[in-house]
Amino acid sequence: MANKIYPSADAALKGVVADGQTLAVGGFGLCGIPEALIDALHDSGVKNLTCISNNAGVDGFGLGKLLDTRQIKKMVASYVGENKEFERQYLAGELELEFTPQGTLAEKLRAGGAGIPAFFTKTGVGTLVAEGKELREFITDGVSETYVMEHSLVPDVALVKAYVADTSGNLRFRLTARNFNPAVAMAGKICIVEVEKIVEVGELAPDDIHLPGIYVHRIVLNATPEKRIEKRTVSAAAPADVAAAKEEAKAVIAHAAAVGAEMPVPVVPAGTSNKKEGA
Repeated sequence: MANKIYPSADAALKGVVADGQTLAVGGFGLCGIPEALIDALHDSGVKNLTCISNNAGVDGFGLGKLLDTRQIKKMVASYVGENKEFERQYLAGELELEFTPQGTLAEKLRAGGAGIPAFFTKTGVGTLVAEGKELREFITDGVSETYVMEHSLVPDVALVKAYVADTSGNLRFRLTARNFNPAVAMAGKICIVEVEKIVEVGELAPDDIHLPGIYVHRIVLNATPEKRIEKRTVSAAAPADVAAAKEEAKAVIAHAAAVGAEMPVPVVPAGTSNKKEGA
């Protein structure tokens, strides 16, 4: 078996990324983004990139770094609300943008990874999303409805964040950091994964593997990612016992994981942040 482990993010990208490529990048907001791989992509100097991602990070972090250096010529995204430079470049005509409904974007990636070239959906029918695309009528329960055809996405390179990988590339994601990452990994012709832990084959139980290693080509360890909070919200009220609140939340998560139950929504005490667990 070929060695998939690379000593650094720079080494993992070497010989793979190039000018003019289409890249898909996992993450939702700043949760589950491949921070080290994005930094290495920034340092590589490649340009004229088309980036597929739910959003483009924030100003100065995540994909926002590549916008600052004008390495991205086009974004295929669902949400752009937290990035002022993204907004400025688009409104100034300096950046191409293909807005895609979030569920459609996820399915375009999933379908690409599954070898499905296109699919029909009702989302976007009658809006700008459907302009120039094939429309078709389908009858369901005796009712004819219009659907729009969407082409799948198969990027040249996929940059993914997972929590742990074994040396064969089998992946496990952590809580909400799972988000777009599995679909991105499946869709890319070459998949490079950044992880916080690497274990030997056999250390991950089969039921704990979220994505099989057949999709993964290169792995790099980033044991201490920054995991920046996208938007911090605090209260002016008297500070709560934050340490106790964290321990209570950990207990709730551990119990839900043990019994396989749906987790209740924990009460966030005043003075704590709204950072998503698993970021």
